Amino acid sequence: MHNKTKILLCSVGISLMLGGCSGMNSTNNNQDTEKTKETQAAPSEETKISVQDYTGEGYALPYGRVTDEIAEKNLAQIEEAAISFFKENYKTDVTVHNVVGAKDGATVFVESKGEPHFYTYAVVPIDELEKKVMTEKIWADEFQVKNAIKGGLYNMIFKEEFNQLDNYFDSLAAEGKITGRTKESIQNVGGHGFSTPYYFISMRSKEAAIQPVYDLFMKNPDESTENLRKAFEENSFSAKYLFINIQLFMADKNANPDKKLFDKIIKDLEEMTSIPRGSYSFVLNDNFIDKQSSSGMGDNSLDLLKDIIKE
Repeated sequence: MHNKTKILLCSVGISLMLGGCSGMNSTNNNQDTEKTKETQAAPSEETKISVQDYTGEGYALPYGRVTDEIAEKNLAQIEEAAISFFKENYKTDVTVHNVVGAKDGATVFVESKGEPHFYTYAVVPIDELEKKVMTEKIWADEFQVKNAIKGGLYNMIFKEEFNQLDNYFDSLAAEGKITGRTKESIQNVGGHGFSTPYYFISMRSKEAAIQPVYDLFMKNPDESTENLRKAFEENSFSAKYLFINIQLFMADKNANPDKKLFDKIIKDLEEMTSIPRGSYSFVLNDNFIDKQSSSGMGDNSLDLLKDIIKE
């Protein structure tokens, strides 16, 4: 596996590992590092589970045992704070799916209701000595949340193109060749913006075409999809700033990543003309995922050397 830098499913995990209050003063430091190299080790035999069975159970963050116990006793308070936070700051109603203890706090995984659809997270600081959750100090990485909303808006205004991409992966899955993550795992340990079982969207802060769409949405969350689409600045779009990160798994629990299948999918993607514009990365894993890190990358994973560019 080569050392290409990209966003993989641990990208948010890296931010979360800095988690809790320790991240409060470094929120803006990650704004142009979203194409982050996955640094986690390959899943160990003890923590591997079939991706079809993985719901997020067993996911853990460093130094989170004590805070996880405190958060568990205050779930209703944390949930209420998270729902209010996203409504007040991002004009979005969310559902809280999971709360995971981290260093000095608890990470709250949420999903937006309706469109734009996305997953993200917030952090509630916790005083371990006082065993107190400080919901009044709840915070989120502003770049990550905006990135998530923008990805949801991109999907929303180019629905037909994304349907073509989704139909392709659904057809492969129907043939029994590949599978993706379960919806439950995306909800419980997601936090990756617009996500499907097969891919997620991310973008650099330099991506300018979607910014007017975001601004219009924040001004009026009930704005029509048609008007949001009109706000998209076609001439400002650059595929090198918007990433569609594909991660597939072998459906067969005993199969290694299939090189012929890997090459076929690359060829199909290259030839498709009606899928969304952007830079496509692609990883084909075996059937297993690490319960603790939610990473599917292993030593045998097949990783696309150069992104497929759709301008």
